[in-house]
Amino acid sequence: MLAEALALHQAGQLADAESIYKKILATEPNHFDCLHLLGVIFSQRGDHAAALRQIDSALKRNPTNAFALNNRGNALKGLMRFEEALASYDRALAVRPELTEALCNRGVALHELKRFDESLAGYDRALAVQPDYAEALANRGNTLMALKRFEQALTSYGRALTLRPDYAQAHFGRGNALYELRRFEEALASYNSALALRPDYVEALSNHGLALHQLKRFEQALTGYDRALKLRPDFSEALSNRGLALHQLNRFEEALANYDRALGLRADHAEAHHSRGNALCELTRFEEALASFDRALNLRPDYAEAHCGRGNALHALERFKEALANYDQALKLRPDYAEAFSNRGLALHELQRFEEALTSYDRALALRPDYAEALSNRGSTLQELDRFGEALASYDGAIKVQPSYAQAHYNEAICRMLIGDFARGWEKYEWRWEIEQRAKGKRNFSQPLWIGSNEIAGKTILLHAEQGLGDTIQFCRYVPLIARQASRVILEVQKPLHQLMSTLAGAAQIVPRGDPLPGFDIHCPLLSLPLALKTELQTIPSETPYLSALESKTSVWRNRIGNRERPRIGIVWAGNPRKELSVGHRILDRQRSIE
Repeated sequence: MLAEALALHQAGQLADAESIYKKILATEPNHFDCLHLLGVIFSQRGDHAAALRQIDSALKRNPTNAFALNNRGNALKGLMRFEEALASYDRALAVRPELTEALCNRGVALHELKRFDESLAGYDRALAVQPDYAEALANRGNTLMALKRFEQALTSYGRALTLRPDYAQAHFGRGNALYELRRFEEALASYNSALALRPDYVEALSNHGLALHQLKRFEQALTGYDRALKLRPDFSEALSNRGLALHQLNRFEEALANYDRALGLRADHAEAHHSRGNALCELTRFEEALASFDRALNLRPDYAEAHCGRGNALHALERFKEALANYDQALKLRPDYAEAFSNRGLALHELQRFEEALTSYDRALALRPDYAEALSNRGSTLQELDRFGEALASYDGAIKVQPSYAQAHYNEAICRMLIGDFARGWEKYEWRWEIEQRAKGKRNFSQPLWIGSNEIAGKTILLHAEQGLGDTIQFCRYVPLIARQASRVILEVQKPLHQLMSTLAGAAQIVPRGDPLPGFDIHCPLLSLPLALKTELQTIPSETPYLSALESKTSVWRNRIGNRERPRIGIVWAGNPRKELSVGHRILDRQRSIE
């Protein structure tokens, strides 16, 4: 009967094997093999507590059986009692020093206890006894991964797969090593091999999504995470990773919901707290973002990315000195962190420590020569130092790396206008519409945009304000020039300027923004008029005054301040501190205001 039970057990027919073991025990209650193997069946089913009780019962009959001691260690490992598991494996090896299963399992327990060097030595001992032990090679790869020795891990997984090509876990591990080596297409192929062998391998589905994420195939990554979550709805890592893909698709509220679900399942998930902070930053909820980064850092004080993220939130809150301290801490933990160097440069720039900012950008670029954001930000700092030629070279470098990088084009536009290169400056200034902050103000009329490419005689043109009140006051000087070319000019301005603009020549109708617009043929934003009219320094409209105060207003002020006996000088003491502006624009506003 025992031989029949063993055959069924080895064939995976656990219920039938269990039935026979129990029949034998009914007549022979002290039968060691049946007591022991019944415990193994319990362990295979995941009932490790029952397995431990059963194997302990067997060991009372035979305390020095190495196989039972090894399986007892497995039950303890399943209960996450790794120190006790280690002791059980050591007892097994004291009896049979070359029991490779115990050597390998001991390595797994040591790995879980984060004693990685000892774990590696254990696998090497097992492989010295049995060089073709595929499980030991795969587990050895896992420990090498923990030690960040990714090339060696890749070799170990490769050796395991040479021995066992159908070893799904080794394909998965190989994919992880390739991922860390940034060989994402190859990683994807390895995850696919694991999934071909085990379609329900949720960890492989999740990491498959991560590889797709790195390849910027975010929609496909979402599909993979959804498959994983359908199989295991409480898989917090897949929920967190799904949030990362949604974040890249600019679906920040959905990303936040995924991070919250992941944290509801596993509150100690530091990566999810960090990612949640990043999503909150995108949603401009910076104080909440700080709290998320703090939770990540409470769980993992050495989490460089969370220190950097916290710095970003502080930067957005204009707490630049604190932001700088966080970037410095991130770099102390991870000296090769290019993003932290670049963001540190931004903080130093805002603190007007421009030379130090340049050094920080240069450190970022030494690590990542193709870092477009660092090149562009470096250009902005050089521009502040009046090193315009170097600034233009830096912007050009950013654009060569990323031709569609709108911020670099925009920065170049400002720099070119500062040095009097209006032709290229105004042309580049059209890139402002590709910057997210500016794009929100873009008007999408059915009528065509006009920026000087054709004659407008006989046309009704709508000229519309696009930025602040000061910009409208400055650029409305172009309206009389357009009135000489077009049949009719309609000027749309911010409501506070409506009355003032009634003193401007050239506009047939002035419409407060938000009121219904009359019919028109073409349109142009006010700040695109210099491009449309090919403005050079010498041709800036300079006829003044082009605006006048209304008599009803001047009489009120004349009565308030009395007769003029000597010249009066008015000072515009502050800009409008609009909360919707980007941090950079709010800082510029503060710099131009009198405190």
